[in-house]
Amino acid sequence: MNKFALCLTHDVDRPYKTYQGLYYAITERSPYHLQTLLSRSNPYWQFEEIMALERDLGVRSSFYFLNEPSLLKTVSLGDLFDPKNWLEHAGRYDITDDEIVDVIRRLDADGWEVGLHGSFRSCDDFDRLRTEKRELESILGHEILGIRQHHLRRTHRTWQYHRELGLKYDASLGSSTKYGFDYGYQPLHPFDDEFVVFPLSLMEVSLPDPGEDFDAAWAACERLLDEAEENEAVLTALWHPRYFNEAEFPGYRRLYVRLVETALERGAWVGPLGDYYRTFLEGETSVPQAA
Repeated sequence: MNKFALCLTHDVDRPYKTYQGLYYAITERSPYHLQTLLSRSNPYWQFEEIMALERDLGVRSSFYFLNEPSLLKTVSLGDLFDPKNWLEHAGRYDITDDEIVDVIRRLDADGWEVGLHGSFRSCDDFDRLRTEKRELESILGHEILGIRQHHLRRTHRTWQYHRELGLKYDASLGSSTKYGFDYGYQPLHPFDDEFVVFPLSLMEVSLPDPGEDFDAAWAACERLLDEAEENEAVLTALWHPRYFNEAEFPGYRRLYVRLVETALERGAWVGPLGDYYRTFLEGETSVPQAA
């Protein structure tokens, strides 16, 4: 019997490095970003690398795909002049493009979970969420189980919307600035039914930078594994695909591999959130059922 669980997830925000390369080249005074732009290389497209890495480890994970509307359709005229909004949409992609459709279907066919990454304003827009879910499911040819909202956004209606749309779980409860089990060690049942919320225990950007101090980053991960094992917890980890690009984000790929290898060595269940839900939670609620 597994002592604890490590659920692996990836939010597909920016599979393309476009004009944000120029922004980073100027703000960070780094020629590397300009070189990637001029060479037309795509260092953020890491799907094949992640699949090969996880296949070698004997695990699978969840990928959440974003269906973000055009900036021109989602902000006011004044917001168009805010550079932060343009940077937010840099690398935006269309999930109906052939290249994206192909990778979505390959992931699904080979045992990875594909879920929805709700667009920036969808957390409070039922119709937008329904459209995004339907479009992703039309590509897959079957229903999806879960969602994580972009930037972990949530209103008091968001979980209710997810549940009404037939989603089985949400993975948005957490932080991008700190790691830990602030919301408990187990998935939550906010409606006392089969719909569950998986708290996010660890986002890679909340850790010490492993490129600057790998030992400090690993020590934080090891403490989380210790706590998870001691409490038979479900530890949910998020690594954005672009962080597997060692040239731009040194240390993150190595840290991810060590996290997975160590969890496996300790006897953890390791895999996608959807598989965890089907294996351990489907049909369960948080309240006793009538006899």
